[in-house]
Amino acid sequence: MNAETSTQNPFPTSAESTAGSSGAGGLNGEATRVRRMAQSLHEAVDSLEQKIGHGSDRVMGLQEEYGTMAREQVRANPLAALGVAFAAGFIVARILR
Repeated sequence: MNAETSTQNPFPTSAESTAGSSGAGGLNGEATRVRRMAQSLHEAVDSLEQKIGHGSDRVMGLQEEYGTMAREQVRANPLAALGVAFAAGFIVARILR
């Protein structure tokens, strides 16, 4: 590996790409295009990761909320919960036969 490639980041962040855009270091048009494409893909992945993170937080909140609600219902009506569980098991057993 030569000194030029070992010190230059092939996938710079947006701050690095704006700071180093004036000195392209002898890159031809194809390499510059690939670098820009890689940068845009990197930003898209970051954006997707952020959206998924927010979505998973929301799902975890809903799971906790509905879990708490289900526990309260079972504590308030244990026989009804037992009957619903038995009926669900009976139906699943009939379907899987």
